[in-house]
Amino acid sequence: MSEALIECVPNFSEGRRPDVIEAILVAMRMEGVHLLDWSLDADHNRSVVTIAGPPAAVVESAIRAAGRASQLIDLTTQEGVHPRIGAADVIPFVPIRDISLEQCALLARQAGTEIWRRYQVPVYFYEAAAARPDRALLEEVRRGQFEGLRDAVLREPARRPDVGGPALHPTAGASAVGARRFLIALNLYLDTAEVAVARAIAKNIRQSGGGLAGVKAMGVTAHSQAQVSMNITDFTRTPVGEVYAAVKEKARRHGAAPVRAELIGLIPEAALERNSEWLRLLVEFDPEEKVLERRLDRPLPWPSNADRS
Repeated sequence: MSEALIECVPNFSEGRRPDVIEAILVAMRMEGVHLLDWSLDADHNRSVVTIAGPPAAVVESAIRAAGRASQLIDLTTQEGVHPRIGAADVIPFVPIRDISLEQCALLARQAGTEIWRRYQVPVYFYEAAAARPDRALLEEVRRGQFEGLRDAVLREPARRPDVGGPALHPTAGASAVGARRFLIALNLYLDTAEVAVARAIAKNIRQSGGGLAGVKAMGVTAHSQAQVSMNITDFTRTPVGEVYAAVKEKARRHGAAPVRAELIGLIPEAALERNSEWLRLLVEFDPEEKVLERRLDRPLPWPSNADRS
C-alpha cells in the first residue's frame, strides 16, 4: 500500500534576500520531506516554497518554517506589491495521494495550533480548514494587510485570530494556515507600463468581480511592466487557457497584449495544455522542473548550513 503524500506551499514575505529564504529552507529540512521548488520575486517581495512528503513530516517542516521566518522577517520594515499579514504569510496543505482534503484541513489545524504554541505567532485558518465561514476566502483574512489587521484586532473582536493573540506578533504578524486543492499561480506581463490597465483586467476576470470561476487576480507593476497576477484555484473548472484568453481579449480592448508569462511554483501534469499560447509565453519553462509529478521523481537538493558559509 502506498503512503499518504501531501504538498505544502508556504509563502514568505521576503523576496529580496536569498540568504533569508535559504536559512528558512535549512530549518525546514526533514527526513522524508522533498524540496520541489522555491523562488523569489523582488517586486512582490515574496518567496514561494513547495515541499511534499508524508503528512507528519511535512507538517513539522511547515511549523519550523513559520518559526524561522518569524525570527528573520520584520513586517514593520518590509514592503512590496503583494498583500501580506505575516512573515510566513500563508501555509496551505494540499492532498496529493491517499489522503483527503478534510484530512489536510485537520493537519492545518494541528500546524496552526503548534505555530502559536512554539513561536507565539497567531494563526487564521482559511479555505477547507476555516473555522468560520467568513474566513474561507484568504482575501478576507488578509483584508487591511499587516498594518490594518494589527490595528483591527485590538478594536474588533471579529477580526481576532483563530489561535493565539488577540494581538498580532509585533514583527511577524500572523500566519494564514489552510487546506486546499492544487492552485496555479500565473503572472501575465502586458506590453504596457500602465498599471491601471492590469488592474482593470484583473477586476473583470476575477470571480469576486463576476468574472471567471475560481480565479483571483490583481493588477500590479513588476519589472517596470503592468502585470496581471492570478491564482487559478480550480483548473478543472476554469482551465488556464480560458483564463489566458480572457486576459488577452480584455487587454486588446485597452490596446495592450500579454507578452510574457511567469509560473510561480509548480503545475500539475493535467493542467499542462500542450501547444497552448500561454505555455509558449512562459520564460525558460522546463516541464521536468515545473511539473509536479515530474519534480516528485527528481526533487531538489536541500540547502545546508555549509552552503551558506
